[in-house]
Amino acid sequence: MPTTNELSPKTLQEAILHFSDEQNCIDAVAKMRWPDGVTCPACGHKKHYYLKTKRRWKCAECWRQFSAKLGTIFEKSPIPLNKWLLAMWLVTSCKNGVSSWEIHRAIGVTQKTAWFMMHRIRLSMQDGSIVKLGGEGKEVEADETFIGGKARNMHMDVRKRRITGRGISGKQVVWGVLERGGDVRCEVIVDTMKPRIHRLVKKHVAAETALYTDALGSYRGLDAEYAHKVVDHAVAYVDGRVSTNGLENFWSLLKRSISGTYVSVEPFHLFRYLGEQSFRFNNRSRREKPIHDGERFSKALAQIAGKRVTYKELTGKEHLPVVAAEPF
Repeated sequence: MPTTNELSPKTLQEAILHFSDEQNCIDAVAKMRWPDGVTCPACGHKKHYYLKTKRRWKCAECWRQFSAKLGTIFEKSPIPLNKWLLAMWLVTSCKNGVSSWEIHRAIGVTQKTAWFMMHRIRLSMQDGSIVKLGGEGKEVEADETFIGGKARNMHMDVRKRRITGRGISGKQVVWGVLERGGDVRCEVIVDTMKPRIHRLVKKHVAAETALYTDALGSYRGLDAEYAHKVVDHAVAYVDGRVSTNGLENFWSLLKRSISGTYVSVEPFHLFRYLGEQSFRFNNRSRREKPIHDGERFSKALAQIAGKRVTYKELTGKEHLPVVAAEPF
């Protein structure tokens, strides 16, 4: 196996220079995918030979050949890794997102290819953590918002395609929870009824947490497990430490990226854009924990294995196992 270059890029200029060499791309993917050494995806053995001319490995146990792309979001893609990694760098570092048209112009692929690449990259940005936020002495905000344009402003064919009875006037309901100074979690939901909201709070927030919400009636009855306090937005937006302004800030970033960068997001893809924005927010640079673009990129690159989505799944021509809005 080639020696991995320990110097990782920190800026876009450094990334372009570093990943212009295909071998550097292979080394970077191998290092993040197999931190304990290259492992055969077929049999799990670590003893192998590196075929320099083919830029792939050959297992010394089962004799199968495998590349760095196998079993990742890059699998079966004819696009070289230098273009893949540059696209991933842009998606993970642009605060308001980056459109498929910009990726198309930046790396020299068609817009259709860029759109497909970006959805595969978004898949790597979904962490699926089951660790609950908050805990004793921690503060957590919970809130909901609505995504989408007004039904009366939509063209007839768009209105028929997008309005499925969820939300209000064709809008999609998104619920989220934010630990102050920490991470955000959000989901596309069908409605804001009390049973659903209680289930989501208990799923994502640890007991005995200081929970701050608005005056929505669906949050009533949480006092038994949480130090629940309410701020009535009809009266004020802040009451001492009680507010949902942190989560409102995340909603503004999300809506800015959807309406300003992506312009049009289909409801069945919305959960992917939520995952993308949550990833960037959760890996933002903070005063107590500064982080540069290279570290954010490396974290996404470390999550590429075992994730796959096909073009037919994305376009609805094949069954998609991931459900955007889980029914109650």
